[in-house]
Amino acid sequence: MAKVVKSKREILDVDQELEKLGENGKKSKEKKTDSSKKDSKKEVKKDTSKKLKKVKAQKPRKGIFKFFHEVRVEVSKVKWPSKKDMVKYSIATLVFILFFSAFFYIIDLVFALLKAGV
Repeated sequence: MAKVVKSKREILDVDQELEKLGENGKKSKEKKTDSSKKDSKKEVKKDTSKKLKKVKAQKPRKGIFKFFHEVRVEVSKVKWPSKKDMVKYSIATLVFILFFSAFFYIIDLVFALLKAGV
């Protein structure tokens, strides 16, 4: 059974919502029962209470310590390339640099020869 969070206060059961949709795509006139409303409210309360406990457990950080903590968190989210990918990207960069170095050298040589009158 898949659950979908529609808003902060409402969690929907996908299977129940699909059952409510008729063959024409219109919602049926059935109303939610009181028990299903209570269940969804209980689930929301449990989720929010867990989040509040996590927030309370963390100490507020100040200044430079907060900065480095946030940097560490963001760096942990980065998907780093593998060694094979790094070698491939490095080779591509070197080829790119060599190609354009030769290209601009030839352009410079052509303009020097035109200026010299050859």
